[in-house]
Amino acid sequence: MNQIFHNALVLAPHTDDGELGAGGSIAKLIENGTNVTYVAFSTAEESVPKGMAKDILKTEVKAATQALGIKSENLIIFSYQVRKLNYARQEILEKLIEIRKNNNFDLILMPSLKDIHQDHTTIAQEGLRAFKNTTILGYELIWNNLSFDTTCFIKLDKHHIQKKVSALQKYESQKNRDYMSEDFIFSLARTRGVQIGAKYAESFEVIRCVIN
Repeated sequence: MNQIFHNALVLAPHTDDGELGAGGSIAKLIENGTNVTYVAFSTAEESVPKGMAKDILKTEVKAATQALGIKSENLIIFSYQVRKLNYARQEILEKLIEIRKNNNFDLILMPSLKDIHQDHTTIAQEGLRAFKNTTILGYELIWNNLSFDTTCFIKLDKHHIQKKVSALQKYESQKNRDYMSEDFIFSLARTRGVQIGAKYAESFEVIRCVIN
């Protein structure tokens, strides 16, 4: 990664979104010395499978982000209600501005502006408002994207993808979802790699590019 990023912020509408969209890149950033902060806005208690603790996703996101190498003190978890983040839009914006003021981020990873999930749309729009003076890359979650501009690629090695898989395996409550499978994660990374003549990659939508 020739571009040096010192302080990156990952915005995840729900626990696991950041890992799914950018897990390999997060692993590579940390490997290259970038300080990464991860913010999850909802632990989706209403969507937890029956028989499991309602706060299980809070436990799982701690384990998953740790597996990627994110420091425990760099994990911020909010408890907004799943599918209703738009009702707290202004409060979320104010939280993001507060986070911005207390840090000096040079890279933001967040959902694509073309993501149609209502919670993802809210975080993408408010993330852009809060960090419009910073480089912003939108990660892809292909099951939520009717279209996606593959305008940025981060080349990855197999061990970066394996770290992503290992992180996602911490989400026992979500293991039955198709997009959590190791086969899918490696297949998508291989597909994106083929697009740029690399073995593996993750693709992003360039929302904002600020060159210092």
